[in-house]
Amino acid sequence: MTPPDAPTLDIRNLRLALPGTARPVLDGVDLTVGPGETVALVGESGSGKSLTSRAALGLLPRGAVAEGTVRVDGQDVLTLDPERLRALRAGKVAMIFQDPRAALNPLRRIGDFLTEGVRSAGTLDQGAANARATELLTAVGLDDTVRRKYPGQVSGGMLQRVVIAAALMGDPALLLADEPTTALDVITQAEVIALLTRLRASFRTGLLFVTHDLDLAAAISDRVYVMYAGRIAETGPAQDLFERPRHPYTAALLAATPRLTTPGGRLHAIPGQPPDLRASLTGCAFAARCPLVADDCRESAPAAAPVPGAPGRLTACHHSDRLVPEGQRPDA
Repeated sequence: MTPPDAPTLDIRNLRLALPGTARPVLDGVDLTVGPGETVALVGESGSGKSLTSRAALGLLPRGAVAEGTVRVDGQDVLTLDPERLRALRAGKVAMIFQDPRAALNPLRRIGDFLTEGVRSAGTLDQGAANARATELLTAVGLDDTVRRKYPGQVSGGMLQRVVIAAALMGDPALLLADEPTTALDVITQAEVIALLTRLRASFRTGLLFVTHDLDLAAAISDRVYVMYAGRIAETGPAQDLFERPRHPYTAALLAATPRLTTPGGRLHAIPGQPPDLRASLTGCAFAARCPLVADDCRESAPAAAPVPGAPGRLTACHHSDRLVPEGQRPDA
């Protein structure tokens, strides 16, 4: 039995290689999510966020070669046989995708979508599955009559709530949310975020929230992982990390975030492009775009190291101390 304080998701040294690439698309990823904890995974498109979250479901691209461990509720997903992997997906881990309409068959009623997973896994019979669906629809703020409707008869915001209810049907220990609010208007987005926060607290479900929206990550998460080119650049408590970034990439992302307090002028942008997967990589992945780059950055990849005076903070940067104002340095 998994200890109650053990991580719901525990990824250690995850490396993922794909055919046709010169380097791993995921390169030594370490990430944990505790019971009832919300962890945000942020970064530019193509940084490896979605691949990392899907690894927790065992949904790896064709031809992928994985190393390391990906434990969900104590089970290493990378070593499970197909039958045990299906059982894990039916009960221990679930995912909310970005586009709810892509998850539902438009020719089947919503009630069938909600109950088919637990019925096919044999965890609930038809009557119990229907009762569970009604309970969860109420929990996400929807009337039970939604079960009799088709996806085309309800709004996108309602469908996202349906998908959240479906993800909770098997009482998962871990919920993976891959950009679940990107396609929604700001009001519906706020409602969905409030709903996820409430359900996480009620069900003690660990939540891995994948997003490119830094403000949203700061608002919803307990801890944040910043990912770049398949590597974790920085991690730590959300408020502390965003107020005092200790990796140049995190600082650049924050500088590129539009602010109402500074209207007018041009938006900041990070110069250059992420490294090409078809080329080998020596040194820090961010070196070619970094304003603090030095010779050692190009020669060796920095390992994640604790940030002095900041509990729970790790950063993978040779020169993170240069991001701290003189008066705030521990040795000042």
